[in-house]
Amino acid sequence: MAKSEKTAAAKSSGGAAAGGQEAAPATNTKFLIAGAVILAALVGGIYWWAASGSTNKGEKGDVAVEELMTPGPLEDISLGKADAPYTIVEYASMTCPHCAQFHKVVLPELQAKYIDTGQARLILREFPLDGLAMAAFMLARCAGPDRYYPMVGALFETQQTWAVPGTDGKEKLRLMAKQAGFSNEKFEQCLADKALFDKIAETRRIAHEKFGVDSTPSFFINGKRLKGEHQLKDFEALMGGDATSGTDGSASQ
Repeated sequence: MAKSEKTAAAKSSGGAAAGGQEAAPATNTKFLIAGAVILAALVGGIYWWAASGSTNKGEKGDVAVEELMTPGPLEDISLGKADAPYTIVEYASMTCPHCAQFHKVVLPELQAKYIDTGQARLILREFPLDGLAMAAFMLARCAGPDRYYPMVGALFETQQTWAVPGTDGKEKLRLMAKQAGFSNEKFEQCLADKALFDKIAETRRIAHEKFGVDSTPSFFINGKRLKGEHQLKDFEALMGGDATSGTDGSASQ
């Protein structure tokens, strides 16, 4: 595979001063301004994404494995063995209820039967549908490769508690991040990371324009677009043969 990957564990895991204090350094001022711009976009929610969405979407069919696995703006973090014969690529949004349902109910079954046995690996790619989902993905990335899936899992498990409109969502995310070991400073720095913000946005654009992803969750198994209700049986239909040879006819990774 062209892109180097890291295998993640599956376990869940101021401005100007007053009253005689020194004024904030210029670098801090720049940080605050950049953070304010990005956070405004995050709080903008689904309307921001609707305005920025491209109408030039790709065909909703299977895609070439080589094209799907071409290195993108962000390094893929895989769950499972890198040499597994089946590669499942998932495009998800952190505020999507169906994505949460998959991660809470279907993924444990899929992991027990295919991922933990070395037959498949999962690569989750970011496809945020609103600003809060973008913020949640940024925090998961800032947590580091080894804590990416545990934090994603924790956020999906508690989605109903933090996925709320407006600034309340950001503050609830702050509490979730604190439980994951983020200091308030690290939380603000992460959400002010414009480079990370742009890379996630570009990942979403590529998925939409090249692979026809327009809903979440969307799955590809060795390039084949998964159809159905995204239950275990739907994955089994494409991975039910000899996993070591890929008897469904798709190329192995």
